[in-house]
Amino acid sequence: MSTTVAAAPAGRPGRAKAPSSGPSGRDDGKGQRPGLARTNAGRSLGLLIAVVTLAVCLLGSLAIGARSLPLPDVWNALFAFDGSEAAFIVRDLRVPRALLGLIVGAALGVSGALIQALTRNPLADPGILGVNAGAGFAVTLGIAFLGLTSFEGYLALSFAGAIVVTTAVYALGSAGRAGATPVKLTLVGVALSAVLAGISSAIALLRPDVFDEMRGWAAGSLAARGWDTFWNVLPFITVGLVLALLSARSLNAVALGDDLARSLGASVGRTRVVVVIAVTLLAGAATAAAGPIGFVGLMIPHIARWFVGPDQRWIMLYTMVCAPILLVLSDTVGRIVLSPQELQVGIVTAFIGAPVLILLVRRKKASGL
Repeated sequence: MSTTVAAAPAGRPGRAKAPSSGPSGRDDGKGQRPGLARTNAGRSLGLLIAVVTLAVCLLGSLAIGARSLPLPDVWNALFAFDGSEAAFIVRDLRVPRALLGLIVGAALGVSGALIQALTRNPLADPGILGVNAGAGFAVTLGIAFLGLTSFEGYLALSFAGAIVVTTAVYALGSAGRAGATPVKLTLVGVALSAVLAGISSAIALLRPDVFDEMRGWAAGSLAARGWDTFWNVLPFITVGLVLALLSARSLNAVALGDDLARSLGASVGRTRVVVVIAVTLLAGAATAAAGPIGFVGLMIPHIARWFVGPDQRWIMLYTMVCAPILLVLSDTVGRIVLSPQELQVGIVTAFIGAPVLILLVRRKKASGL
């Protein structure tokens, strides 16, 4: 007599393939494959290499630009305090820009990893909760009706818009007996984002002045951001990263399905609330500081998952380091490809991210959750 395995009912919520057993990286027999690094020692070595690579990218960001500087001059500019032109370029212009790229990259990458884990959708990104649409809508209204032209005004309005819209998405997605399920959050977020993006586009088309002001911000850029921008968004991104790391273990349980997660002692509802708050802080602050930058939060979690497997603890750590590598490197490339002009970092990440993402999603091992 042949033995068959009954499939889980299609209508039961929260059913998903279980992730691998965790740090060991072994396949659990249910379709999940381990990453390239099968042991914690291998994962730690890979993380160390990523940290060194990030340090090299940051150093290159300080040295390369419209006026490239030799590394000894960069070192003297950082520590000599001699008042030279090189010191002004490095300490007042490039250091805050590099550090902003560091925290914005980490925020975008980790928020993408959180959304993919929460919705169990490997193609999800921070925009799925309406973060980008809310920020863009608020900036559009500020330019059109409040006459804002300063970056400080954009920063405050875009962050407020991201928070309000994300809160509205979660409130609408929580309606009903089932509460805030991943499918409901996704549908509400996509629908509300489409509505707000349509209204923003209509206002920009009807008001040429709004369109001109929105062009630079909407492309995504780290240029002309100083220390004030860095310090303004740092507290929000720091809190968001801490919440993300604290929720990683619970997300591993949620990946097993809602019922099994509850039986293991995980609070599914609380985990979703914490993740939504973390995504709002991370993506909202990053979008407010640099504009809507795509592909970072979508692509980097795939790369991390491909290397370390489905354990969210390692995915968060790798994403936190690898996402800034992509953003800082893209920003540096954007300075030199059209020198002395600059190409916005959001355009460069799209050029780099699109082909890499296509290659990754073709690999079931990289794209599966």
